[in-house]
Amino acid sequence: MKQLIISVFTLLVSLSLHAQQDINAVLASIEENNTTLQASRETMEAQKLANRTGIYLSNPEVEFGYLWGDPATIGKRTDFSVTQSFDLATLTGRKSSVANEQNVLAEWEYKMERMNILLEAKRYCIDLIYYNALLQELDLRLKHAETIAAGYEERLKRGDVSLLEYNKARLNLSSAQGEISRVEVERSSLLEQLKRLNGGEAISVESVEFEPLLLPPRFDDWYLSAEEQSPALAYIRQQVAIEKQQVALSKAMNLPTLTAGYLSEKVVGETYQGFTVGVSIPLWENKNQVKQARAAVKAAESRVEDGKQQFYSGLQLLYNRTAGLKTTAENYRQSLEMANSSELLKKALDAGEMSLLEYVLEMGLYYDTVNRALEAERDYQLAYAELSAVEL
Repeated sequence: MKQLIISVFTLLVSLSLHAQQDINAVLASIEENNTTLQASRETMEAQKLANRTGIYLSNPEVEFGYLWGDPATIGKRTDFSVTQSFDLATLTGRKSSVANEQNVLAEWEYKMERMNILLEAKRYCIDLIYYNALLQELDLRLKHAETIAAGYEERLKRGDVSLLEYNKARLNLSSAQGEISRVEVERSSLLEQLKRLNGGEAISVESVEFEPLLLPPRFDDWYLSAEEQSPALAYIRQQVAIEKQQVALSKAMNLPTLTAGYLSEKVVGETYQGFTVGVSIPLWENKNQVKQARAAVKAAESRVEDGKQQFYSGLQLLYNRTAGLKTTAENYRQSLEMANSSELLKKALDAGEMSLLEYVLEMGLYYDTVNRALEAERDYQLAYAELSAVEL
């Protein structure tokens, strides 16, 4: 008996590990093949290049002038100049700092898209495991129904049962067959959804056991890790970092812009050449820019506080729901372990101690409990998947 228990436990662990490997393999394939993610990656790279555009010094200016005199005796004049402007926002690296922060923002935006797609795929995988397990259960029910129908057909031929009793057996069989057909349709639909997410390539999940889950015992302790990993919160925090860099950039833009260059002027018998220096004083062009940037920082910080509050409240509700579903799933498991009397009912039916209608009703109660147990386990897995989405 001890060896049997160890063998069953080993089998269940193996099936659970297989389920996790199945899901991980599906998610890895979808991350590689999903066309939406591919487009998002390319969009991110394009956005990074766009952020790095316009952060360098302005182009140098070259001017050449050729003037002829009137009267012709005064000769011709040739002018040549090269100038370069130097703004302190570029020289101090403020523009580059803003661009770097914007690139980080683009990465977090991609990570949000990735998390949402992988979470959608994981939900489909969990539903598939549920339907796989349900099909396995329905196959057993179908075999029982076929055995009963065949037995009642023989008894009908012998005159032991009435046609009404035989029809009940046939209806019981039809019900089992119809339920299998319905589940297979649902399963095929889920496989098509995974195929869509996998870039059109077929993918399957064959597991019939869910992976064992360990719900964190204390929400607040777990939340700190979830908050740190959340791409949504990181995205809005990054917006604050960008706005702060924008304040520094706006201040730098309010400093004078310097211009330096070389100038040459040639007339008949005379040549003038030397260096030029100029300054552009920003008296009006950048008015209120710093004030606007500071106001944007305050707005971004408010969004962070609101986002953290909404994230905390949403996860707390989801955590409580997940804990409740966990308890429900465990209760159903214990009930099934203690109240599985399907073999006893079959023996009672075969011995004529109960009618077929009574057997169907009794087994219907048991089947309904099994179905609800599978649904409770699936709902728990789905809730946990959403709760731990930041870990994808």
